[in-house]
Amino acid sequence: MDSPSSAITPTPDEPIRPVLLARLEDWIHIGRSRRAVKRGKVPTVIPYIGYGRPHWIRVLGRVLYLNPKQNHVTGVRIDEQQASRVRGWRSFTSVHVPFTPVTVEVDGVIHGEVMSDRGGVIDSIVPVSLTPGWHSIKLSVDGQGGSESPVYVVDPNTHFGVISDVDDTVMITKLPKPFVAAWNSFVRHEQARVPTPGMSVFIDRQVSNHPGTPVIYLSTGAWNVAPTLTRFLSRNLYPMGPLLLTDWGPTPDRWFRSGREHKERELRRIALEFPEIKWLLIGDDGQHDEALYHEFSLQHPDNVSTVAIRQLTTGEAVLAGGRSKATLHTQVSGVPWIYGPDGATLSSEMEKIQREP
Repeated sequence: MDSPSSAITPTPDEPIRPVLLARLEDWIHIGRSRRAVKRGKVPTVIPYIGYGRPHWIRVLGRVLYLNPKQNHVTGVRIDEQQASRVRGWRSFTSVHVPFTPVTVEVDGVIHGEVMSDRGGVIDSIVPVSLTPGWHSIKLSVDGQGGSESPVYVVDPNTHFGVISDVDDTVMITKLPKPFVAAWNSFVRHEQARVPTPGMSVFIDRQVSNHPGTPVIYLSTGAWNVAPTLTRFLSRNLYPMGPLLLTDWGPTPDRWFRSGREHKERELRRIALEFPEIKWLLIGDDGQHDEALYHEFSLQHPDNVSTVAIRQLTTGEAVLAGGRSKATLHTQVSGVPWIYGPDGATLSSEMEKIQREP
């Protein structure tokens, strides 16, 4: 088993500073891990909602050092009164457990082991034989009682799905502004986060119109906030679906991971995993969603049904550093685009498209 300190092996072609910063991060983490063990904390798996097909599932989760009797602080199950007092910075104080084998159990049947990565994140494909619909997975370490989470198996006959951005699309965060982003991520109470008006109804309506629709939430946010975002989506009646997040911090070849590259990579992966599905892509005009969806529509026109862009308000646009300069791309990609400031407007625009011959 690799240790955190041996996880990074720089080569002459790699930038020196990012490598050194990554090594420093590993060194600090080793010290925090030792202190966590001394305080009696044990490796515990926090499973996230997964997805897959009848013959495979993508297992998502994270391994953290937690007190054996206080797993509720992970946010997988937490009552609303307690959640209202949780500030965002607490999500970033947990100590992850890298390179740890995790046992995967699906509907009560063990399906082998997967490994957490350098950041304690579990992201693995596991062979299965399951019927379409929701199933339960249980992830555990060292044979200890694990935690359960749902996984959605997409029916092979499904031809429509929804992929939605999170920040400033389903939740108003004004994320592009660094100070505001830090405030929202580290300081604000969970229940102070504001849902985008009408957006949950818009997405739910698409799911109702297409039974069996998979819903995937794609964000540049860190895995640390996955429990927070899951509770937010549930509390505001968004359809349940997996979150595809990223891991902040230095890598061997750069200071920080690229959020845009993360989204591009996940979109390409989803297109390969579900070549028969046309996706409704939902984003906003304050970051890179328009350019990203435009490029994806050109590269995978058979995998895009419609692109829905939420237009930021004037105040949000100012905090976000302005709006994208992109315009409608229908003439180029052949994929219909709709724009609106809220979910109600997008629903109306979507109905117009559906009525067209």
